[in-house]
Order: sequence, then C-alpha cells, then structure tokens
Amino acid sequence: MNSPKLLNVIIALIFAIVAYFIADNLLNTSLSIAIFVFITAIITSLFGSQSSLAEEDDGEVSTLYVGNLPYRANEGAVRALFSEYGNVHSVRLMKDKHTGKRRGFGFVEMSACDADNAVSQLNDSEFQQRTLKVREAKERPEKSDNNE
Repeated sequence: MNSPKLLNVIIALIFAIVAYFIADNLLNTSLSIAIFVFITAIITSLFGSQSSLAEEDDGEVSTLYVGNLPYRANEGAVRALFSEYGNVHSVRLMKDKHTGKRRGFGFVEMSACDADNAVSQLNDSEFQQRTLKVREAKERPEKSDNNE
C-alpha cells in the first residue's frame, strides 16, 4: 500500500510550508530554506520507511494454536504476551456457541518471521497459572458438501 508514503509526502509538504512562513519572517531566503526542509523531510521519511520495512517481514503471517489457556484470559492479555516475541496481527479465543464461555484455546496470527521464536519461548511456559501449549496451527480441512 502506498498510503504511508503519500502521508509522509503530505506531512513533509506541510512542514515545508510552515518552515517557509517562519523563514519568511526571519530571513530573506525563505524559499530556499523551505525547499531544503521539504527535501530533508522527504529523505528522512523515506529512510524511516525503509528501516521499518526491514524490521517487518515480507507480509507472511503464521497462525499459532494456543492451548490450555486460562478461562479468564482475554484477547488483550494474550496479545500482550505474544507481542513480547513479535508482531501480532490478530488474536481469536474460541468460545462455546451455546454458553458463550471461553473454551481454553485460541489462535494467534503473527508475522511468520516471529512465530518460531514465540513457539519456542511460550510453549510449556506458565501464563496465569496455566502451562501453555503453543504450536503452529494445522490447516482446517474443508467441509465437503457430499456426505460420504
């Protein structure tokens, strides 16, 4: 998505316009200062974007199964726990359809490059007085329409 880059350019442009009016009151070469500030802001934002892209993976997401969760655990607590080991995309804690109570397991989607570390660090670790079981989730088989 190019919107973060566009946002950086817009912010740089606003920054340059503000710098232009400030410099206009202080110096005679306000246009050159504004251009300099604009170019500096764009270069800085581009380098900032490159470093943040390097920190993230190539967009691949792994789904992890998390078992033996405490029934009182909520999505926020599980997200906070897994966030210590990488970029968490989503947390789904499974509930009983009829009662609405949590079933003690769930799924965490996180960056593929962080998933192995999270599994190795969190599997068999204690969380809210329960020993977690964490592994890569298996693909759910698709339901077939015919009853064979």
